[in-house]
Amino acid sequence: MIGAKEKKVLHQPKLDTIKMVEEFIKEHSGEYKKRALWEHLPKKMMYQTYCVIIDYLLESNKIVLARDSTVVWTWNPELVKYYLEHEELIIRK
Repeated sequence: MIGAKEKKVLHQPKLDTIKMVEEFIKEHSGEYKKRALWEHLPKKMMYQTYCVIIDYLLESNKIVLARDSTVVWTWNPELVKYYLEHEELIIRK
């Protein structure tokens, strides 16, 4: 039985495709909604493949979708490193 969040994936995206989407989102953070972003990617891909990549980026907290479905890049490893190096700083949930 397939859960509500689980989808049948015909094929997994390649690493270079994932990186291409990541770089495009970094460069255009906050400019496009989810579907428009897919339409403006430098290389075309199936929408299902794109959705698998978006789901991965959401689960890994690299992006968020704003209320209006705008895709925003949030991953900042330098900031995380800074917080980890300073014990007096805490991250609240």
